[in-house]
Amino acid sequence: MAGWDNIRKLVELEFTQSREEGKDAAPLDALQKEWEHTHDEAALAVLHEHILAVPMCEDFPFREPSDLEGIRALRPSRDRTTKPAPADLPDRMLGAWLGRSAGCALGKPVEGFMGTHNGLASWERVKTYLTAISPNEWPLRDYIPEHSPASEKTGGSVCRASTREHIAFMETDDDIRYTVLGQVVLREFGTDFLPCNVAHVWLSRLPYCDVCTAETQAYRNMVLRYDTLRHAQRGETAVTQNDAVDWHWVTHHLNPYREWIGAQIRVDSYGYACPGNPERAAELAWRDASISHVKNGIYGAMFCAAMIAEAFVSSDPMQIIEAGLAEIPATSRLYRDMRDTIAICKKHGCDFAAFEDVIRDIYTLLEHYHPVHTNNNAAICLAAILLSGGDFDKGIRFAVMAGLDTDCNGATVGSIVGAMTGGKAAPTHWTARLNDTLNSGIADYHPIGISECARRSLEIVG
Repeated sequence: MAGWDNIRKLVELEFTQSREEGKDAAPLDALQKEWEHTHDEAALAVLHEHILAVPMCEDFPFREPSDLEGIRALRPSRDRTTKPAPADLPDRMLGAWLGRSAGCALGKPVEGFMGTHNGLASWERVKTYLTAISPNEWPLRDYIPEHSPASEKTGGSVCRASTREHIAFMETDDDIRYTVLGQVVLREFGTDFLPCNVAHVWLSRLPYCDVCTAETQAYRNMVLRYDTLRHAQRGETAVTQNDAVDWHWVTHHLNPYREWIGAQIRVDSYGYACPGNPERAAELAWRDASISHVKNGIYGAMFCAAMIAEAFVSSDPMQIIEAGLAEIPATSRLYRDMRDTIAICKKHGCDFAAFEDVIRDIYTLLEHYHPVHTNNNAAICLAAILLSGGDFDKGIRFAVMAGLDTDCNGATVGSIVGAMTGGKAAPTHWTARLNDTLNSGIADYHPIGISECARRSLEIVG
C-alpha cells in the first residue's frame, strides 16, 4: 500500500496526470493496455517508471517549468514595486484569519459533495441539499444544516462540529493545519526558509494520518529516502540537506496528485507574511509547494499567495487577481484557464446575481479536471473574488455554493476578502460563532485564539 491508494490505482491515475501535462499519447496508450493486465506490485512499480519516462508531445502548446527561475522567466510583464503595509494591518490580518476560518467552516459540511452523484454536479448537490430544507436556503445564507431531506440523493453532511446547529469554534482541518504549519515554518526559520525546512516541520509536527493526496505521497517518499529531513535546522547544514534531496523524485514517485489542490491550500501564511509584496509571497509559496507539487500545482500556490499579499493593500478585486496572475507563467494551463474564467465572469457582468450562470460555465470549461485539481478550484476562487466585489459575505458564500473542494475554496477566498475587509468590519454573522477559537490539532495551536494567530503573523511581518 502506498499512501491512501493501492499502487494499481496510483498507476491508473498517473495516466491521467501524464496526459494532462502533455506527454506523448501513443506510448501512454500502449502502457495503459499493459496496465490492464498487470496486478503484481513490483511490475506495476516498473510500469510507473516507464510512464514517467514518456517524453512530452512536440506540439504541446504550453510551457510549464517547476523551478523558480524558469517560472519567473515566463511571467507576464508587470510593475512589481512593493507597496507599504497599510496602517490598519493588525485589523486586516485579523480579518484574513477570521475569513479563512469562517470560509473553511462554511464549506466543511459539504466537502464530500465534490463529484457528480445521482446525476447531480457538485454545486447542484449543494443546492439540492439546501433547497430540500427550504427554498429560502438558496442562495446560501448561513452555515450548513446538519440534516436535509435530500441527504439520500445528495449525500449527507460531514464535519458535525462545523454545522449550523453545533458550530462553536474552528475545528481542525487540513486547510487550517497548513496555515498554522506555514506560520511555524516562518517563526522557526524566517522568511529565508528552504524546502527542507518545510519538510522538517511536516515530519516533526504533522501526523501522516492527517495528510491527503500529493502530501501523502510526498511525505511517504521523504520518509522512505530522506530520514535526515527530520533534522533540517537553520544554516549551512540545512542548505546541504536541501541540496542532497532529489525533489523531482519526491514529487513524482507514485504521486499522480502533483497538480492537485494541496499546495494551493498551504500558502496563506506566506501571503500574510508579505503584505503588499505579491512577488515575495509567491516565492515563499514556491519553496513550500515544491516539496510535493509540480507545474500547475505550484502555480496555484503562487497565484493564491500573491493574491493574499495584494489583498492587504488593495480594494480592487481585479487588481488582486492580476497581481496573482503576474506571478505564474503566461504559458501555463492555469494562466489560460484563469483568463477564460475572467471572460466568463465578464460575460455575465461580474454580477453576484449571475452566480449560477458563472458556475455552470466554469464547470463546462473545466469539467475534464478531477474535482480536487488545482485549476478548476482556482477558477472558483477567482470567480468568487470577482463576483463578490471584495464583499466578505458574498465571497465565502460563492466559494462554497460553487461546489468542488468547498472548504478549501471557502478558506482561500476567506483569506482574501478578510484581508480586504478587516476584522472589525467582518460580518459577525460568520465570525461570532467561532468564538475566537481554533482547535488546529497542532501542538501549541490547540486550542488557540484566532486573534492570537493573527498577532503571531504580525510578529513575522515585523
